[in-house]
Amino acid sequence: MEQRVVHFQGRVQGVGFRYTTCQEARALNVTGYVKNLPDGRVELVAEGEPAELDRLLAGVREQLGGFIRSEQTDTLPATGHYNDFRVTH
Repeated sequence: MEQRVVHFQGRVQGVGFRYTTCQEARALNVTGYVKNLPDGRVELVAEGEPAELDRLLAGVREQLGGFIRSEQTDTLPATGHYNDFRVTH
């Protein structure tokens, strides 16, 4: 199990980014959250098996890639802190 913290930049707010990411995550065995940041980026924190996290990020890129200019990913050990996946504010 691992945690991935991804910061997406581009036109990622106001285009259904969080909703779509949440739907992708809920279809997988992934927990965590997605939220808008004040600086215009979107933060995704997801925990699960590496293959499930790869699927989540591939799905986000496939559906929303046209809005993403860049992304930064950090991989950390999973915390087990999350029970589900949700949009937070």
